[in-house]
Amino acid sequence: MDRSAKPLSLCPGEVITEGLDGLRERLVEYRSLGAKFAKWRAVIDISPAIPSYTCIRANAHALGRYAALCQDEGIVPIVEPEVLMDGGHDIDRCYSVTEWVLKTVFEELYYQRVALEGMVLKPNMVVPGMKSSKRASVEQVADMTVRVLRACVPSAVPGIAFLSGGQSDEEATAHLDAINRIDDLPWKVTFSYGRALQAAPQNAWSGKSENVAAAQRAFSHRAHMNGLATLGQWKADMEKKAA
Repeated sequence: MDRSAKPLSLCPGEVITEGLDGLRERLVEYRSLGAKFAKWRAVIDISPAIPSYTCIRANAHALGRYAALCQDEGIVPIVEPEVLMDGGHDIDRCYSVTEWVLKTVFEELYYQRVALEGMVLKPNMVVPGMKSSKRASVEQVADMTVRVLRACVPSAVPGIAFLSGGQSDEEATAHLDAINRIDDLPWKVTFSYGRALQAAPQNAWSGKSENVAAAQRAFSHRAHMNGLATLGQWKADMEKKAA
């Protein structure tokens, strides 16, 4: 259900995820094929002039409608509002935009009568933009991420599965581990990484059949490291030993 983002009318530099038309019929088809979960990604970029209220509201509304349709058809919605880390913004700017996005998304989920107990949230972590000169420690990322989630995400939500965005493999793992070391989280916190799981095995494979076994080992290692991070049991020296 991760459909292409299209330019948002009258909002230069911003996009909207489209695909609500005919979604119910597609969900019926997907359910007949055995689908249990679906995912819808909304992309929010940061620059000095954006995001706009229009962009956040429009994408939040689409996420709410998608989630309601999924639940109406017996499919668990994975709700993915992603605040991108492509810019030069610092971690405080990421926090404020993430807070704005999450509060708006949960407002729309409420308006659309979505049962929070029957959904999964897939958010970004609170991190500085990749072009920012101000970096953040692992502990700061974990603290600010948990702080914004506590402020915005009801405890009725059973699970949070983080996206990795543009983080490196080990950064994404270290941040997840530090988050899970914080006491009394009201949700189960895990990962739903793309690049941070796939980059290492893709590099190891390089399209060559003789590298398949090495790629499989690389993928297994990353999955194992992130599995430990969901328990707060990952350590950096585990990566060095594997290398």
